[in-house]
Amino acid sequence: MPRHAPRLSRTLVAMAVSVPLIAVGANALAAEGEGFAACLARLRPEAMAKGVSAATFDAQTAALAPDMAVIGFLDAQPEFVTPIWDYLAALVDDERVADGREMLARWQEVLGRVEGAYGVDPATVVAVWGVESNFGRNFGTRPLLTSLSTLSCYGRRQDYFRGEFFTTLKIIQEGHVAPERLTGSWAGAFGHTQFMPSTFMRLAVDFDGDGRRDLVDSVPDALASTANFLKRAGWRSALPWGFEVALPKGFDTSVAGRRNKQPMQDWAARGVRRADGAALPPGETPAALLLPAGQGGPAFLVTRNFDALYSYNAAESYALAIAHLADRLRGGGPFVAPWPTDDPGLSRAERRELQTLLIGRGHDIGDPDGMIGARTREAIKAVQAELGLQPDGRAGQKVLRALRSAARSAATGDEAAGLSQSQRR
Repeated sequence: MPRHAPRLSRTLVAMAVSVPLIAVGANALAAEGEGFAACLARLRPEAMAKGVSAATFDAQTAALAPDMAVIGFLDAQPEFVTPIWDYLAALVDDERVADGREMLARWQEVLGRVEGAYGVDPATVVAVWGVESNFGRNFGTRPLLTSLSTLSCYGRRQDYFRGEFFTTLKIIQEGHVAPERLTGSWAGAFGHTQFMPSTFMRLAVDFDGDGRRDLVDSVPDALASTANFLKRAGWRSALPWGFEVALPKGFDTSVAGRRNKQPMQDWAARGVRRADGAALPPGETPAALLLPAGQGGPAFLVTRNFDALYSYNAAESYALAIAHLADRLRGGGPFVAPWPTDDPGLSRAERRELQTLLIGRGHDIGDPDGMIGARTREAIKAVQAELGLQPDGRAGQKVLRALRSAARSAATGDEAAGLSQSQRR
């Protein structure tokens, strides 16, 4: 994904992190029919000038209708509006680590060849795969041509999305991916590792040798293309992305910032050590101090490889999720320092437990699937009010602990009532 176009990872969208939609005005809704057709007619000669044939354009746009819902997502990015502790809890949990290790084993031979060709280690490539599509489980369901044509005609950044729309038509025209297989995010990212169409054209590779670059139905193509992206973004083999550090008391945090890189030895001279107490590696390797939650949270020294991850989707929280998941896949543990919150986020298993407890209290929220949608949030608010918590609908540790306690109390009460009845008999 180009740095100027950050977007939601499909994995996070699939877990239904709440994203408020911007209301679509009546004038835009009224323009859906004749106005959309007129827009497509205006785009036709421009597409042809970009290399799209008239036959391809006409065939692929004949039945298109706008999807105005995508306009509401333009200013709603969870990487920027979700607290980082919730964001990371949703993307890096024990389930994803276990799934990722299974994928490392399953695709070991391919990943070894990918590393040999591009110099990106298997854990990092698989971490991108896990965050972007949950290892191919969540590609996104919006037809790319529908979303991108809508964004080409309505809302802001129409010029950018027109380029992606035309490129999608060229992908179809060149036979890389069938049009019915091109579904993805609202913004047009698709495939196992969620490339935008323009990124696909620049960096996707045919790693399985079938003559097509296919990120939808070819895992080898997707993994190799991701490694190629990172290599082109400046990834250096054998260089760590960074690591968690501990700062000395009274440390001047004004030097923090991803662009303020200093030699590793200079950070050591300032008293910075690894979070596990070990000394920093010696040498001139440039690194920057990152404080994603401010002075009260975990601190990290990050290298140019972190910047390569950042280039995949321009948000520091996103890059940290990839980096942390890769570390966990290698056998690393959670961060040492706690996040500055009294209500940390929930893992997928905990979200399912929360929903099961809500269902047990009579709330009709569907199956406990770990996806925190509107019905779950409404049920949470009702329970929070019942249990004396702030009714904000937040799915965090506070409400889960309260529900566990209430369930234990209810179970104890039921047992006591049963014992009393038995004694009366």
